[in-house]
Amino acid sequence: MDPNFFDYHDENISLNPNLDSFDFIQNPNFLSDPSPPSDENQSSNNTLLKYVSQILMEESIGDKQSMFYDSLALRKTEEMFQQVNTDSKSQSFNSSDSAITTDSADAVSVGGPEIEPPVNEILVKSMFSDAESNLQFKKGLEEARKFLPNSDQWVINLVKEEETSRVRVKKHHHEREVLEFEETRSRKQSAGNVEDGKITDLFDNVLLLDGECDPRTLVEDKSQEMILSDDKKKMKKKKTKKKKSQVVDFRTLLTLCAQAISTGDNNSALDLLLQLRQESSPVGDAAQRLAHCFANALEARLQGSTVIQTYFTALTSSKRTAADTLKAYRVYLSSSPFVTLMYFFSFRMILDTAKDAEVLHIVDFGILYGFQWPMFIQYISRRKDDVPRKLRITGIELPQRGWIEEETGRRLAEYCKRFDVPFEYRAIASQDWETIKIEDLDIRPNEVLAINGGLRLKNLQDETGGEENCPRDAVLKLIRSMNPDVFVHSIVNAPFFMSRFKEAVYHYYALFDMFDLTLPRDNQERIGFEREFYGREAMNVIACEEGDRVERPETYRQWQVRMVRAGFKQKPVKDGLVELFREKLKKWRYHKDFVVDENSKWLLQGWKGRTLYASSCWVPNR
Repeated sequence: MDPNFFDYHDENISLNPNLDSFDFIQNPNFLSDPSPPSDENQSSNNTLLKYVSQILMEESIGDKQSMFYDSLALRKTEEMFQQVNTDSKSQSFNSSDSAITTDSADAVSVGGPEIEPPVNEILVKSMFSDAESNLQFKKGLEEARKFLPNSDQWVINLVKEEETSRVRVKKHHHEREVLEFEETRSRKQSAGNVEDGKITDLFDNVLLLDGECDPRTLVEDKSQEMILSDDKKKMKKKKTKKKKSQVVDFRTLLTLCAQAISTGDNNSALDLLLQLRQESSPVGDAAQRLAHCFANALEARLQGSTVIQTYFTALTSSKRTAADTLKAYRVYLSSSPFVTLMYFFSFRMILDTAKDAEVLHIVDFGILYGFQWPMFIQYISRRKDDVPRKLRITGIELPQRGWIEEETGRRLAEYCKRFDVPFEYRAIASQDWETIKIEDLDIRPNEVLAINGGLRLKNLQDETGGEENCPRDAVLKLIRSMNPDVFVHSIVNAPFFMSRFKEAVYHYYALFDMFDLTLPRDNQERIGFEREFYGREAMNVIACEEGDRVERPETYRQWQVRMVRAGFKQKPVKDGLVELFREKLKKWRYHKDFVVDENSKWLLQGWKGRTLYASSCWVPNR
């Protein structure tokens, strides 16, 4: 049966907006001209931030519980609905039909059954998913030795006299956090609905009049505060050198604790966890934040599945709303270029293929809020030559509450109205993407077909029932059978062949270190996404096994083998594109330790020499 569908048709829109008033893309040749950009186009990456702002300005967004994708919660929801549907002899949750069509933003008709899982079954999940590793626990002391420190990055000085009291404080603080989570489990759900697709006057002012358009302002305003804070820390360190202290290495502590858990030495594990709790902090430096995050996951691993589920339930029922989460995401965008550059790479590859196309059809696997497409819509409206005349987007997403599919389409349609771009949107909600049929996608003759993989293919199972039944390869074969004109694929780069705990330590430390140099330590949005995004992901990587482990990234070289095996041929990165992106990082004043490079036709992004993300472009090998 067909998956869930949502159709949005917006044909021949002609509102004739004053495009000169839009300041986001000062240089409409940016995606086609590899030369370094001028100072005037410095704000070209602001559309993404403003799109996030649009959602934040909607009237009831503050009351809505965060609806980010989470496979674990979705699996539980699916099981519940399968039971209900079995009892009622109705269709399965994975293949229910629902359709919405409209000829304008004000006329909507709804057909098909509406499925709304309980909000408390959907957990917050990072849409940028930076820190994920597909690795396995190893037993024995030999594996632990590999983690022994080789630098002083993980070492802090601790005063012995404070140890006893700090253990008590840390322990009680952790207990209070759990109690606060539990107290909010019955939190009232949102009662009001927003008029879908509308942009408020407040957001219009930000959108049209520039407002706080510079994505670096949020960080720069506090740069002096960070410098002063660092100076105070240096002075404090000099004073404490005179005191008797002991050296604690977090990497060694984490490794020994993981080794103790894997060998069943629970007493030693508890002692090490107590020490980690004592010295870690969610608002400390990068090593302390990492230790705090991993201590939660190791404790859950030690206590078993009940504690793991309690942890996720606690996060689900926390007081953070969708607005809180989106604010945190906005801070992330302003401090890290990874997502923005992935979007620009995707735009460039797609537009190079779709020059002068009558219709461009983009199939986006894991569209969620569709954050990247307003900038794309804006670009093709400003550049009238060598761009498609009509845009179709098919957004594929996991089945969640209906508002994600509907509001994403209508919000994008509102952008198309304002930028005078003929537009058609169709959403497919399916639990198992490999079961989607080509006919479900409504691929039409004489249109340029582009596939966008985003960062979501990593969540597909990679080892279920052997290679022949691998859902990850099945989705790649589905994409190959579509015979697309271009397939843009971005991934989280994580070695699959090492211990996943060892890799997670290095991977997460790079991320915490990155934010330690780009955001103040007491920034509440930073604390929020580190706890709810990275904390959740670390919990899944470290504490979960088999089907419950949904974070399964692979190295870009491993993905390259899969893509070739599925029948694709890789396209080279355009000449000058890497240098253009490097210039962009300078123009946007990102930290000097962000790295952009090219290897084996992949565009690589990283931090201090460690590759974290990779993007590539593919075509069918005909």
